[in-house]
Amino acid sequence: MNTTDTYSRFALCREMMETADVVRRFERRAVTEHLPQARKVMLSGEGSSRIFPAKRLISDALRRGWDQTIVTEGATQAAEYDLDAFHVYVASNSGKTAEGVRLLRSVRAARTTGVVAYSGTPIATEADSAYVLGCGPEDAVAATKSVVEQALFYDEVFRQANDADPVDVGALGDAIAAVLGQSVPDEIIDAGVKAPVLYFGGRNDGVAEELTLKTNEITRKRSDYLEGTYAVHGIEEVMSPDQLVILIDPFPEQEEKFRTVLVDGVGLSVVAVSSRQTTFPTMVIPDLGPLTPYLQLVAGWSILTEIGIGSGIDLDTPDRARKVGNEFVG
Repeated sequence: MNTTDTYSRFALCREMMETADVVRRFERRAVTEHLPQARKVMLSGEGSSRIFPAKRLISDALRRGWDQTIVTEGATQAAEYDLDAFHVYVASNSGKTAEGVRLLRSVRAARTTGVVAYSGTPIATEADSAYVLGCGPEDAVAATKSVVEQALFYDEVFRQANDADPVDVGALGDAIAAVLGQSVPDEIIDAGVKAPVLYFGGRNDGVAEELTLKTNEITRKRSDYLEGTYAVHGIEEVMSPDQLVILIDPFPEQEEKFRTVLVDGVGLSVVAVSSRQTTFPTMVIPDLGPLTPYLQLVAGWSILTEIGIGSGIDLDTPDRARKVGNEFVG
């Protein structure tokens, strides 16, 4: 993407481009009062407020061997669990998500924290404490800058809790701006515009799964998330040659299997987003170590934006999707 009228006329694109400054402005000291007060942690929320923020953190924490046991679940299912010994975080950009309010009202936990964009909202007032995002309002239905700031909040909270180095928000913000300014390879755009279905494959760290949701909201195409190597474990039976698989940082040792099963076997297109040139058409992005998933996510935004524009979609005006999926009333 860039700042030309083709992109800047859409609120969605403007908010994507604002993400870099949201990251650069992030104030690490503001999260200190929200550190976990229990060894067990539940990160809850709905949709985009949970998928990438929670799963990216869990993946990173497991790699680092941090002390906390961190789990995630949608709010309604989380309410069925015994969370008395947990610190429960509920993320909701609007602060009005009904499922999150019900969870806070039903749970007896060591502590609860709301992660919201607006103070005074139901989730902010029902929780023991609330962190208010600095990203400002989003006009587009698809959440973008708020998702990244929610993830950055969790990142900083648990880095502080584990005496780890802080996020270099300057470097991350600059890298996000650079990736958003990259050109998406034409081969990827063309395949995406033609495909009626987009599959995303990758690690269970929230990136591919979040982009699956964004596909519906941005391109109005059907999509599915194929975790790990799910794409070559049976679903190929119902795939067709006109579909597209987008792999997020594929494991090098598995690329040949994907090629054999999907490209040679099904005849569909496979492309990738990675910090290296894969054997498939690839949008190559910087390697920022543990922060690379943020760059994978925004690279996916660019791909979906190009597909949406190439398909003649009004990115800001879906027919049925809503900004708040299920707003609390009462």
